[in-house]
Amino acid sequence: MKLLKSSLLASAAFLAAVAGAQAADLPIKKAAPIEYVRVCSAYGNGFFYIPGTDTCIRLSGRARFEVGYAQTDSRTGGSGDTTGYRGLARINVDARTQTAYGTLRAFTRLEFASRTGSTQGIRSGTQERIGNAFQAIGQDQVGRVQQFVSTEKAFIQFAGLTAGRASSFFDFYAHDFEIMGGTGGSDLASTNLLAYTTKLGTGGLSATISLEDPSFRRNTIFSQEAQTSPAPQRVMISTDAFGRPVFGAVDVSQRNRVPDFVGSLRYDAAWGSAQLSAAAKELNTANFIPGYAADAPPSGVPIANFAGFTQRPASEFGWAVQGGVKINLPFIAPGDTLYLQGAYGQGATLYTGYSAYNGSYSSRTSTINGAAFDPYMSDATLNPLTGKIELSTSFTVVGSFLHYWSPQWRSAVFSSYGELKFAPGARAGNALAYATGAAGGSAAPVNALAGSQFTGVVGQTSFGVSPVLRDTYQIVAGASLIWSPVKDLDIGVEGLYTKVGVQSGRVVDQTRSRGAVTAANIANGNVKTVTADDTYQLRMRIQRDF
Repeated sequence: MKLLKSSLLASAAFLAAVAGAQAADLPIKKAAPIEYVRVCSAYGNGFFYIPGTDTCIRLSGRARFEVGYAQTDSRTGGSGDTTGYRGLARINVDARTQTAYGTLRAFTRLEFASRTGSTQGIRSGTQERIGNAFQAIGQDQVGRVQQFVSTEKAFIQFAGLTAGRASSFFDFYAHDFEIMGGTGGSDLASTNLLAYTTKLGTGGLSATISLEDPSFRRNTIFSQEAQTSPAPQRVMISTDAFGRPVFGAVDVSQRNRVPDFVGSLRYDAAWGSAQLSAAAKELNTANFIPGYAADAPPSGVPIANFAGFTQRPASEFGWAVQGGVKINLPFIAPGDTLYLQGAYGQGATLYTGYSAYNGSYSSRTSTINGAAFDPYMSDATLNPLTGKIELSTSFTVVGSFLHYWSPQWRSAVFSSYGELKFAPGARAGNALAYATGAAGGSAAPVNALAGSQFTGVVGQTSFGVSPVLRDTYQIVAGASLIWSPVKDLDIGVEGLYTKVGVQSGRVVDQTRSRGAVTAANIANGNVKTVTADDTYQLRMRIQRDF
């Protein structure tokens, strides 16, 4: 027994020695060092280093709820809603790296929203027309429910260059103090561009040259037949043996040929800032539409078949200029600011901002839910008698004042005025080219002109009261009150008044008229006319930024 015990102890000692030797031969695994996220203070609050890199990044966003009310006297067509709702989400990513050439920056912003109701500014026809929003198709939802998805920003900045999707360098005030953005004035939050900015001297003066996507600054060449591509517009191309006109049809849907050219000169100082902007843009058409068949011209001569006809109207260049000043007013209250801005242009309603709130990318639309008439806002018309593109002229002026009653309470008051004029003879030329057939014409008076793009017939009552291509004016005034009980939380309400009118004469009230547009029906009240239409709207917003 004593011998067995000694053997077991010797075996255990041997095994322990062998195990210890083998363990000593194995590599020792050490835990990887933990790289903690480091704060990056070079670019302001909220930035931190991406682990393992020298790039600083900031994540931020926004959540917003809105409910709006707009009066309406009509339940025809797509109108009739008095309330609308919107829930919006925004995600921002800002990445910056310091290099030998300065800061390399990439910024992206995505926005998503659910919108309901047909009230202006909640559900957006403008965004739908450029593919940023998608409408529902249910019986009770079509035209009233909309999902909004947009790449609002995606640009790179490096050594003075800005490339990508960003705000236009033409813009200045851009509705900074407004909830609804109702005033006239350019506000193109997102476009595709390539720009270069340089400082001039050691002060706050800088200059920018920018090539910008023309698709987002086009407000149509007027077509009396369609507002989508192709958009046929009649034009006289010859006369027959008896001197009577022969018409073809040009597709006035514009093509991307050259970018818009934008330049700005900006000055920033302690008292505020000032900016002078200018832009030039091409207006063009496509070819004649081969084999176009339409109603006969006034003479009754059949429309010819123009298959193979390749000529097109010569392109024109529109232009716009804008000046603005921002004045800081700390002697009234910290944060108080005044904006003043004016813009003038030809063939450039989206640069002057005349259609910023009415709705863009359409020849006609309205700020008013169930409007008496829709104002026309095309950049140009194609003269049917000369085949030339003729530019419209527009201008806007706007003022906006922000006042802080206390650090938690602030208000803004704002107002704008604008006018738009079409080329002389544009209405009469279109009326002569479309004097019969679908327009009603000499064969039958135009029936109330409700929703129609037809000008009526020259010399008849229908022409005198048609809203098509009428020169118009626009007045906007509003005020807001916003409460910020804690940092980055806004609870506010805004009221807005808008008025749109014709500069001369009267137009048919499309919501209260019936029967043919004749002098007799106007006299007996079956057809009513107006010189202007107005509305008021209210919007409440709750918004959290983070």
